[in-house]
Amino acid sequence: MSNTTATVAGVEVSTEHWIGGRRAGSAGGATFDDVSPIDERVIARVARGGEPEARAAVAAAREAFASWAAPAPEERARVLHAVADGVEKRVEDLAVVETTDNGSLLRSHRRSVMPRVAHNFRFFADELLALRHDDFDTRGHTNHVRWDPAGVAVVITPWNAPLMLATWRVAPALAAGDCVVLKPPEWAPLTASLLADIAAEAGLPSGVLNVVQGIGEEAGAALVAHPDVDRVAFTGSVMTGRLVAARAGANLTPVSLELGGKSPMVVFADADLNAAVDQAIGQFDNAGQVCLAGTRLLVESSVHDAFVERFVERASRIVQGDPRQETTGIGPQITREHLERVDGFVRRAVADGAEVLLGGGPNQDLGGLYYRPTLLANAKPGSEILTQEVFGPVLTIQPFVDEDEAVAAGNSTEYGLAAIVYTGSHERAERVSARLVAGTVWVNCFFVRDLRAPFGGSASSGIGREGGPWSFDFYSDVKNVCSAPTGWRDRNART
Repeated sequence: MSNTTATVAGVEVSTEHWIGGRRAGSAGGATFDDVSPIDERVIARVARGGEPEARAAVAAAREAFASWAAPAPEERARVLHAVADGVEKRVEDLAVVETTDNGSLLRSHRRSVMPRVAHNFRFFADELLALRHDDFDTRGHTNHVRWDPAGVAVVITPWNAPLMLATWRVAPALAAGDCVVLKPPEWAPLTASLLADIAAEAGLPSGVLNVVQGIGEEAGAALVAHPDVDRVAFTGSVMTGRLVAARAGANLTPVSLELGGKSPMVVFADADLNAAVDQAIGQFDNAGQVCLAGTRLLVESSVHDAFVERFVERASRIVQGDPRQETTGIGPQITREHLERVDGFVRRAVADGAEVLLGGGPNQDLGGLYYRPTLLANAKPGSEILTQEVFGPVLTIQPFVDEDEAVAAGNSTEYGLAAIVYTGSHERAERVSARLVAGTVWVNCFFVRDLRAPFGGSASSGIGREGGPWSFDFYSDVKNVCSAPTGWRDRNART
């Protein structure tokens, strides 16, 4: 391990920033330790950027903007497909590095997460070429809609799915013709560094993609507040999202915010109960560190007890341990601080009268950062455990009598990111989905994501929608050109 590179799971990773097409350390050689949650071992000492690095990266992006915005969309699409090719060639490297870095399951990274990274680039490359709006007529005048590149986009991403969530924003920004400064999460920054290498090898010009590593309050804050930034996309907590919006707002910089969630999973008596139980257990995915997760199980009273019995029996069989093992179903929390935060939520809930039906604390057999999958019942209405995001493997369960009570409970938090509804009635699914406050409602399924669909949060869960044309609406300056039917002249004609 050095101050410029680290070898992680056999893969060499640069720990320096990527600014203007070259590697760069931080002013004064400042670094921070990157700790693997698997065993709490320091795996890299990473360059710790701040205001100087933020200024340099934004300047590099601004300098590269004109040349990246100018080519035909087909050329930008070609380069993005080349980036996707590079990702596909390095899926194994990306998978093992990210698992070591953030503790997510290796099998998931190999089979779905890293292939999705490549798909993000391919989709938005193709969507760029399909982007159009029919011209329309106004009293003989022709209106033509354009999506012009906006400029410099800052993308700040979280640690629970660092590369996939980064490229969900980076890919459409690049496709739109913007240049990007990416600030990866300090708790899992390494695959962003590998992405910089892959993009350069694919032919992405210098300065078009920059990576500034560092602490959010330092590097992130400096990037968001920079007056020469044209777009800010942030994924993270509601509290931090409010700070991002305020700092960007000082420059009237448009923001896209995907923030926290406390999603309900509503199960009606006419649902396929076994399927619903299996889906509920799936909410422990990624050790509960998923903003979309349906952590509040709302189950119709007539099937509540049967649901609980099946859930506890099946969830008790989840294998917890090293996420690099194929048989592991749930890995560690990201840091010691985060594990203690999760445990604090559970301890306070129990002290307030909640009943532990499953789990309820750290896994003493494993030690380290492993928290047992937990189910709590009988929490008081309006209590912290029912209203605040825990972001760990902690679910609550509440019975309800009818649709009105289910919807009221589903909408009883400040969040509105997602919701899950299980029912055998199409009519009920339509009624309940319409009444739930959520950016996405999944009916008899979960986490089916099509990049053509709009995605974002309602209420305190975010601002804006991305995906398909909505992404281009954000990362572009959308312009209407209205032309009169007369007045054209042949330049060769006499005037």
